[in-house]
Amino acid sequence: MGSFVMDKIFLALLGLFYTLDAVAVDSYSIYLVRHAEKQKEGENPKLTDCGKRRAKELANLLSQANIRQVYSTSYQRTRQTASPLAKANKLAIQNYNPRYLAQLAIQLQKRKENTLVVGHSNTTPQLAELLIKQEMPPLRENDYQQLYQIHFIGKQNIITKLTQPLICIQ
Repeated sequence: MGSFVMDKIFLALLGLFYTLDAVAVDSYSIYLVRHAEKQKEGENPKLTDCGKRRAKELANLLSQANIRQVYSTSYQRTRQTASPLAKANKLAIQNYNPRYLAQLAIQLQKRKENTLVVGHSNTTPQLAELLIKQEMPPLRENDYQQLYQIHFIGKQNIITKLTQPLICIQ
């Protein structure tokens, strides 16, 4: 299936979930994503040019998702990934400690607001597991395209694993 067709399917699925958000009274979505492509050097690397493009594309993809909160770890790469969406929605990026994912999961579910959480290859699937109470496959070190949407409708949740359409050749 061509990239253009996959992009259209991806956008149609997002549109469906945005519609569900508008209709259901006790309905919200939490979007989980690993930070975008990072530079190779340093303990706290910034995003590469490709990573910056991916962060902008993420903001574009979620532009109609009615995001009310943006969370990020304190690392440059996660904050830079969250920044375009936070700026577009005039939201402050809230820091969270990746060592306390269980507390973050509880906090997100209590708030019941559409939220973006930017994490890491190990923490993003862990947080998804805590929110949906089922095992998730790990992310590989070079896996930057995954976007999880966990849609809460009353006491039910639906997880959708989406693939961001941007592919960078480095």
